[in-house]
Amino acid sequence: MKKVLIISYYFPPSGGSGVQRWLKFVKYLPEFGYDPIVLTVDPTVASYPQIDATLLQDIPSLVRVERTTTREILSLYKRVSPTKEIPYGGFANENTNTFFSILSRFVRGNLFLPDPRRGWNKFAYKKACELIEQEQIDTVITTSPPHSTQLIGLKLKKRFASIQWIADLRDPWRDIFYYKDTYPTWLADKLNAYYERAVLQQADQLITVSNGCKNLFLQHAAVADKFHVIPNGYDEDDFEQLPVDKAADKFVISYIGVLSGLYCIDGLIDAVANLSASYKYQLTIRFVGKIAPEIRQKLSEKGIDDILEFVDYVPHNEALRYMKNAHLLLLLLPHASSNTGILTGKLFEYMASETPILMLASDTEEATQLLQSCQAGRAVHPLDSAAIQLAIENAIDGKWDKASYKLYTDYSRRALTGRLASLIS
Repeated sequence: MKKVLIISYYFPPSGGSGVQRWLKFVKYLPEFGYDPIVLTVDPTVASYPQIDATLLQDIPSLVRVERTTTREILSLYKRVSPTKEIPYGGFANENTNTFFSILSRFVRGNLFLPDPRRGWNKFAYKKACELIEQEQIDTVITTSPPHSTQLIGLKLKKRFASIQWIADLRDPWRDIFYYKDTYPTWLADKLNAYYERAVLQQADQLITVSNGCKNLFLQHAAVADKFHVIPNGYDEDDFEQLPVDKAADKFVISYIGVLSGLYCIDGLIDAVANLSASYKYQLTIRFVGKIAPEIRQKLSEKGIDDILEFVDYVPHNEALRYMKNAHLLLLLLPHASSNTGILTGKLFEYMASETPILMLASDTEEATQLLQSCQAGRAVHPLDSAAIQLAIENAIDGKWDKASYKLYTDYSRRALTGRLASLIS
């Protein structure tokens, strides 16, 4: 089989939704004639916000994984942070109003560019050169975030001009919804723009997860001819034999994942607060994952604590069980003009769970269009509390049409890997 080098900072035992994409590509690439070699960071020194050791079981035994050391400022941040945690994307584990949070975000956004995990690059680059020469590799794939990983590909392309370099950009770069909350100076923004444009122009092929995300990148470089969309998806194997144990005495609405203060939940909170006592009696709203302190405060201020349930970060397989055993799944998107192209992997796993979805998003967003095309649930504007309230009441009363999920099989990880394999060739 033809060898392909995949350079990814996040890989098991790292947890979080961003790990799934390349873990699953690595799992299925051998079926399409490719032998992936993964280059990643040593977990004992990595700056992972989340750990999920159960994901190590998903790495095929024949796949070679090379791990290198790193030196990053985030290890110091963890020691001095009030939370003693590595910061999450979107700052969900920070009280963003504190002086420490504002200062640390400024430092991260201006002194360590394009991001603080760049300390891994020199170690990864050295190992990548060895692997390319020893294994006669002619295709290298870099995936981000962290976007500093793309600079490894940029440097490799300069040294090995004949290799095919594919850059996979899972999130926007300077258009990410929390970019302005790192307070980039004019100089920092210009340097980030330089890095972003260099990657877009020098990579042989570019991949991202949605048309909206692709269009954001195309505003910064005229590279439409080499840009491809391969969305996130779900793995059928993950959903086989999942136990179904829905609560009989409560109607459970679940949100699974990180929820930062940059997400708009005001309409949801007002909708729940305005429910009649009879509906509230039947209802449990469960949040599974890291929830920002300001979100918890907003929920508490509305006096609905008695119907709320908070579950801390859980391994991926447990998160899937929470999806399967909810009566309704809640999907929220960050409140930003650049969120129209967000197609989070969570949406596809929500659909694969076959639990109806209530998405709080506008009609123009790509996720809304996907939800409607797959007939997987309903979308309501996040600020329309009356419509959200009605949707919840109708769901509790059993008035929602049964979801058909007639199109979601297009987004299986195996099918998506086939699209990746055709691009490599």
